[in-house]
Amino acid sequence: MTDYFAFYGLPLSFNPDMAVVKQQFYALSKKYHPDFYINENQEKQAEVLELSTVNNKAYQVLSDPQKRLHYILEFQGILKEGENYALPQSFLMEMMEVNEALMDLQFEPDATRLAALKTEVATIEQGIAAEILKQTTLFDNLNAVAQDDSLLVIKDLYYRNKYLIRIRESMDKLS
Repeated sequence: MTDYFAFYGLPLSFNPDMAVVKQQFYALSKKYHPDFYINENQEKQAEVLELSTVNNKAYQVLSDPQKRLHYILEFQGILKEGENYALPQSFLMEMMEVNEALMDLQFEPDATRLAALKTEVATIEQGIAAEILKQTTLFDNLNAVAQDDSLLVIKDLYYRNKYLIRIRESMDKLS
């Protein structure tokens, strides 16, 4: 996996300086633009094309908070492909009530109840988003051992957020 932070000369951070990210993107876009290497051999052209692709992907990931969160957790080995993460029982119990309300709404549509459920889910999402922001901001100031612990907390919040995104998608289908 390519280290996008190193590629841009930045330290690993959940909250990088976006002006620097954009500046690096434009500088490397200019440096690795394929048109400047048209007279080079095939090998050099392929290398430049690859670096241009990495630059575009790095910018996509680092400039989007959700993609950046996923990338860092994956890059640090905290998220694993196909992992079956177990959310805390208390969260699942809270979500069971939301899911039951959703099932009821599928059989008996009620715009008022749906609006109330959307508000409830939005409130939970806002709480998780605030906690993610708090944890990711703290992360940058921690030592390596504390960062490892912090990453586990952030991972849990990431999976809670993913769960809520699926619920929101289900609610949107009912609208």
